[in-house]
Amino acid sequence: MPAKAIGLIETRGLTTLVTAVDAMLKSANVSLAGPMKQVGNALVSAVVIGDVAAVKAATDAGAHSARTVGEVVSVQVIPRPHDDIALILPKSSATAGKK
Repeated sequence: MPAKAIGLIETRGLTTLVTAVDAMLKSANVSLAGPMKQVGNALVSAVVIGDVAAVKAATDAGAHSARTVGEVVSVQVIPRPHDDIALILPKSSATAGKK
């Protein structure tokens, strides 16, 4: 995952997360890393991948949009993550068969 960044957003409730992901994907050149995950206690999260500036713009837009409909628990951008981080990220259907 060199020269990429990952952005994570966690919200309370699926509707809030869908609103955030929609805004993130529309606002910048990022891609969704696999399906959204349910954490528990009504917490759900999603991960996007792209270059650092795009991920930062996407998470800002997603958090802003999500706050209009619900609660944003956390937002994090990790620039240039270690390659082993890819082992714990959700796999998209396009990359699930590749190793």
